Amino acid sequence: MSLIQELRDRHNELWRRMTHHPFVTEMGDDTLSLERGRRYFLQDYVFVNDLVAMMSMGVAKAPDLVAASHLHSFLSGILDPQAAAENEFFLRAFEVLQATEEEYSAVSASPVTQGFGDFLVRTGLEGSFEEIVTVCYVTEGTYLDWGSRLLEQGKRPSNPIYRQWIDLHGPAVLGYFVDWCKEYLDSVDLGAQRPRIERAFHTALRYEYLFWEAAYNGDSWPDH
Repeated sequence: MSLIQELRDRHNELWRRMTHHPFVTEMGDDTLSLERGRRYFLQDYVFVNDLVAMMSMGVAKAPDLVAASHLHSFLSGILDPQAAAENEFFLRAFEVLQATEEEYSAVSASPVTQGFGDFLVRTGLEGSFEEIVTVCYVTEGTYLDWGSRLLEQGKRPSNPIYRQWIDLHGPAVLGYFVDWCKEYLDSVDLGAQRPRIERAFHTALRYEYLFWEAAYNGDSWPDH
């Protein structure tokens, strides 16, 4: 059995809870409230900076140019304004979801977002290339899972941001990168790294689930 399949099987229940979260279901059914959508995209606007930082450090740690090119290509989809216009998408999302410029300009990380972001940056700084790829597999593989399912079910919410968010996480966009992450991790001899790989997988998966929970139910620092 491949390493990734072993980890997926071992943590199957948590993977299922993340990919079938009520946030995902309601987004596909066009019943997700603007409040929950707004809360999610504001925090994702913060989160993506730490994801980019981790992946950038992954490029520097890559064992060869071929491996580096896969992370670089994915990063280009986020950073290159000619490729994806990531920032423009967020600005459109904030307009549709009725987040003011004051809100998104001043937004700061919630407790879950900060914890997740700190984990990403620490993985980039202290982790191996294989640990970084493992986290990438979880962050993108979980989204590919629910995105593919909603597309297969023909879910086309009337909210244009929800509809585009589903499209951006289908096989045409994420499939190649997620497949490469799996193939790479299954092909290398991890040796003594295996416990760290599983810890990275499990921790990233926990945070992905908590990120939905925070968007759906609310998550904030105490006032005092």
